[in-house]
Amino acid sequence: MENYKDILKRIKPELDKVIEFLSREMAKIRTGRATPALVEDVPVECFGKTFRLSQLAAISIPEPRQILIQPWDRSYIEGIVAALEKTGVGASPIVDKEVIRINIPSLSEEYRQSLALAISEKEDEARKTLRRWREKAWSEIQEKTKIGEIREDDKFRAKEELQELVDEYNEKIEEVGENKKKEIEG
Repeated sequence: MENYKDILKRIKPELDKVIEFLSREMAKIRTGRATPALVEDVPVECFGKTFRLSQLAAISIPEPRQILIQPWDRSYIEGIVAALEKTGVGASPIVDKEVIRINIPSLSEEYRQSLALAISEKEDEARKTLRRWREKAWSEIQEKTKIGEIREDDKFRAKEELQELVDEYNEKIEEVGENKKKEIEG
């Protein structure tokens, strides 16, 4: 027989996934600093197939505002440059012999504000997902209480613990968002 703690344990990995996804999405937001996450998932057409850029090249950060892309084969350069120009990373790729350089420009105040808005939207999406998981767990707890698998007093304890768990994850969402906002300002 399952108790409410089992239900909470079962949703915890799902809540972790929400935080992981949010962190990955935040990494894609361009700040004034270079990071491989800005380009590694860019889809590149090559030989009639689509690859992620990270599958075709090594990506490094030689300077805080520069991304260096070293394709594993010279024949990839044209496709990579075309893909980078489409994505709007915020800078034009420069081909330098067998490497591609991207110099990240500093952010305008207007762009910083739009990034802050994008960050808030991503935080809201993550909070909505948390709420859906909370509602799913609470429905399951109520259902098991109705059929007698969970005692009535455990139901209220479960509600409190579920809310504490959701609050903990809401704090994590806030932390991820605040860190990204500091990165943009810095």
